[in-house]
Parts: sequence; structure tokens; C-alpha cells
Amino acid sequence: MNFKPIVMLALLSIGWTWSVSPPQKAKERFDPDGSFWFHGTPPKEFQNVGGINLNSKRVRRLPAAGVELTNGKRFAFKSLTVKRESLVFTTVTAGGTSYSFSGRFLKGGVYAAGDLDPEAPVLEGTLTKWNGSRKAAEASVKFTYFGGT
Repeated sequence: MNFKPIVMLALLSIGWTWSVSPPQKAKERFDPDGSFWFHGTPPKEFQNVGGINLNSKRVRRLPAAGVELTNGKRFAFKSLTVKRESLVFTTVTAGGTSYSFSGRFLKGGVYAAGDLDPEAPVLEGTLTKWNGSRKAAEASVKFTYFGGT
């Protein structure tokens, strides 16, 4: 049996499949490190929250990661998941209080690159304040981005 025609047909089929497959896009780099401040006036229950800080690379010019209050107190993250599609975290408990957030990023890319409108929201979701295991406050919120100075 002559295998040459079968091999040629197989190679042609593979080549045709490769040529008609759509080109793969390079995955866009995503890096949201920086500070997220309330878009507009914070909800009454969260007036003491200054913002959410992400600093995965522990860059000195950025605040330490966690939820920062307006009095300077910081709640470090106990659990944190940052993906292009979502941000989910829970903070450690201090003085019986902790915070959690579940939301989504509205834009991709490298946030510190400077091409974001400082007045436009880039993150939205639900922020919750806990007193022990009791939900003390919860609000749907939006945040703008500040990359530091």
C-alpha cells in the first residue's frame, strides 16, 4: 500500500486548518495596583472609608494594600482575588470590625499607565462592613482610580 497520498492529504488538512484558524490575540496585561476612591460622595455608612489600596508588588510610592479609613487606620486583606473580571476581598478584623467587597473592574489594562480619566469609575461592586459576624452596613458603590504621586 502506498502511504504517500495519505500522508500528503493529512499534511494538507493540517495546513488548511492552521491557515483558516483565527489569529490568537495576545493577552492584554492587567495591573490595577493603586488606590480606589469613592466616585462621588460615599454612602453615609461608609463616610469613614478613604479607599481601597491594591499594591501587589509592594511598591513604596503606593499605600500598603487594604481598606484605608479617613483617620489613617488600615484593614489589611485577609483574602484577596484580583482578576481582570473581578475584585473580591475580605479584610482582617480589628476592634470587632472588618470589610468585604465583591465587584468588577470596568476597564482593563495597566492602570498606572496614566490613560484613565480620574473622574470616571473603574470599579463597581458591593462593599460590606461587618461587626463580628453581623452585617453592619452594605452599599453598591463605584470607585475611581488614583495611581499615586
